[in-house]
Amino acid sequence: MTETRTTCPYCGVGCGVVASVTNGEVRVRGDETHPANYGRLCVKGSALGETTGLEGRLLRPMIDDVEVDWSQALDIAGERLREIIATDGPQAVAFYASGQLLTEDYYAANKLMKGFIGAANIDTNSRLCMSSAVTGYKRAFGEDIVPCSYDDIEKTDLVVLVGSNAAWTHPVLYQRLVQARAANPALKVVVIDPRQTATCDIADLHLALLPGSDAGLFVGLLNHIQGENSWPAPRVAEFCGLTLADVETFYRWFSDAPRAVTLFTMGINQSTSGSDKCNAIINVHLASGKFAREGCGPFSLTGQPNAMGGREVGGLANQLAAHMNFEPDDLARVARFWGTERLAQTPGLMAVELFDAIARGEVKAVWIMGTNPAVSLPDSHAVCQALAACPLVIVSEVMRDTDTSRFAHIRFPALGWGEKNGTVTNSERRISRQRAFLPAPGEAKPDWWIIAEIAKKLGYVAAFNWQHPQEIFCEHAALSAFENTGARAFNLRDLVTLTRQQWDDLEPYQWATGEMPVRRIIPVEPEHHGAVPDALYPLILNSGRIRDQWHTMTRTGYVPRLMQHIAEPQVDVSAADAARFALQDGQLARLSSPRGVMVARVNVSAGQRDGEVFTPMHWNNRFARQGKVNALVERRCDPHSGQPESKQTAIRIMPWQPGWQGELYARELPELPAFAHWWCKATVGVERLTLASDKALSEVILAHCSAKGWQLQIAQTGERSSMLAWHNGDLMLGFWEGKARSALAHDFIVSAFQTPPSALFERHALLDGQSPGERKDPGRIICSCFGVGENTLREAIAGGCDSVAALGAKLRCGTNCGSCVPELKGLVAEVNTVV
Repeated sequence: MTETRTTCPYCGVGCGVVASVTNGEVRVRGDETHPANYGRLCVKGSALGETTGLEGRLLRPMIDDVEVDWSQALDIAGERLREIIATDGPQAVAFYASGQLLTEDYYAANKLMKGFIGAANIDTNSRLCMSSAVTGYKRAFGEDIVPCSYDDIEKTDLVVLVGSNAAWTHPVLYQRLVQARAANPALKVVVIDPRQTATCDIADLHLALLPGSDAGLFVGLLNHIQGENSWPAPRVAEFCGLTLADVETFYRWFSDAPRAVTLFTMGINQSTSGSDKCNAIINVHLASGKFAREGCGPFSLTGQPNAMGGREVGGLANQLAAHMNFEPDDLARVARFWGTERLAQTPGLMAVELFDAIARGEVKAVWIMGTNPAVSLPDSHAVCQALAACPLVIVSEVMRDTDTSRFAHIRFPALGWGEKNGTVTNSERRISRQRAFLPAPGEAKPDWWIIAEIAKKLGYVAAFNWQHPQEIFCEHAALSAFENTGARAFNLRDLVTLTRQQWDDLEPYQWATGEMPVRRIIPVEPEHHGAVPDALYPLILNSGRIRDQWHTMTRTGYVPRLMQHIAEPQVDVSAADAARFALQDGQLARLSSPRGVMVARVNVSAGQRDGEVFTPMHWNNRFARQGKVNALVERRCDPHSGQPESKQTAIRIMPWQPGWQGELYARELPELPAFAHWWCKATVGVERLTLASDKALSEVILAHCSAKGWQLQIAQTGERSSMLAWHNGDLMLGFWEGKARSALAHDFIVSAFQTPPSALFERHALLDGQSPGERKDPGRIICSCFGVGENTLREAIAGGCDSVAALGAKLRCGTNCGSCVPELKGLVAEVNTVV
């Protein structure tokens, strides 16, 4: 068995993965030698082997929804791009890339757009997660330098997590913090977040501040450090909605700690004043001397596996390349290196304004690579309208059907994880190899190859005549070192001359920050967020990630065990707001803003502040009808970074009690009418939808079964009905509906599609949707790593497992990635309290 050392394609932690293939089955484990994770993986990383199948893959190029060969696809794409450039100029073309591209792909795209097409209209979905951090670092240090390493977390005295639910979004790094705290009980942890999240599980102090008020807290801390009084603690407490005692405790702990690290991410960056918030954090580290030494520093955690690599190559519209800017010396230097006279001279359009320009007809061709802006950008309905009207939409994708690819005139099949060969850079500036261990399926190609071939069609053969990604990486490294005598910290001079074998064998490599001679404290004036609640839209919506899903679910949404923890869009509300808006836990609700509507399941949460709600950003039109949170979110952006304020939007919420709710399992789904609300849930061997509507759906399902010639078995009990369809002894469809939502024995139902029950009592139980007496329903899955459900846990706790350790010893839950530990603690406390 051959094992391949590669890298996880999810968050910016950049975990090493060891992959192997046996009889077509992909197995993964954490790489014990990789300095980012030392063998640990989160549940998403552990499930990577389950994402490598070819179901739903785009495997051939398509032109206007017709499959073609690569020669035709490249010829037509090149011809259409040339026509637009000739008629409307280079500014009519744009690329929209992704932090999930490899560095070599990113470099090729940036070089083509800025260097040879001649416009800087290449931006990336990284704009949505860390561009405010880029601006903050550049203003403070003169360059986009993250000055910390993961080791600092283990060597510090105080860790401050702000705007970060790292327990769910960066779980492996969070577990390193958990271990560091266990090894050093004196280490203090402060969590700054309006919500009480899983990350608060280890917090010594949780500051549940008003949304968007973070800058006030850190400006006050800076005043405290410097002995000034313009933002005294009482003013900070009022501005942030905190108690004076908590503010003073935080200030005292930070001042007294010999070393401190502040971890920040989306909750800070996704704001109309995100850049200022980043600088407010950086300021306190500079002013206190908790900077540029072990265990100290302001540490931005990137959201994607290669967001940092994209920053290195210049993949943002307001960067040039290799940490160079649109300044005369840098422009001349890059033009000399690339050998071009067409280099873009000014910054290009950033993400939100790029799609606004498409809507206005100014950008007539957009090439979208490895991302899903129809879901992930704010005001997603407007984005869809812009794409629908755009004369040329090119999409490079792994999956055949995404919300964005539905607007594509040209689709290029790209390689997926396990098939790619290149490099990525994680949050701590560590470059790792992503090595291929699977063959390219169908006609899928590397992104860099597709870009290079289009460049050749546009006439730029010599500059893009690469034969292997190692050549691109070495060119990228050479550009970083070109005429670099120390003025630019980003310098990969040690890697410029790597042979192909040396590049193949490259160990994780962290580039140095240098002396960082520029250290500026940037004045910050705290501001509240831009969302204004009123009588019509009285609540503030916060959006973010959940534990087991990734971005817009084009990978994780197809993995059954990753859909078991939270299987539907949900909205977290406080108990007071539930009462205020007549909401019941578990019922459906409609959320709306002037831009759109979404439907979500209510979760009454003790960790939610009054007047605020939270809902995940992952669901889209492939996995839910009206499940997109970004249909509601405004397009307000930070004026410096261009990053949208995805964390605060004024909305309203109303309960929805549909006429019926139900579950549909089928080998082949019927075509659903527009009135049916549905949520698709990944299940092995069968399609599964949760359904709700005010109009009856049973006639549609009956007609579908009748057309197939299936035999029906129907039961009616009070307000609940069920239907089973059989063909030659095999179960083909099961439908259960009722006025209220009822729990069904999911595992038993799925097993019946695989092995039809023969005993009469089992068939009666199946018609009722319940397990036979000897089978136990595990309930909602809490531990996704080992498939341990809530019912199983409650039974174990009642039977004497009175701690997380005892549950782990009996059921293994909590012993792998650790992400379920906070929920396990909560269940132990709840069951023991009831008893």
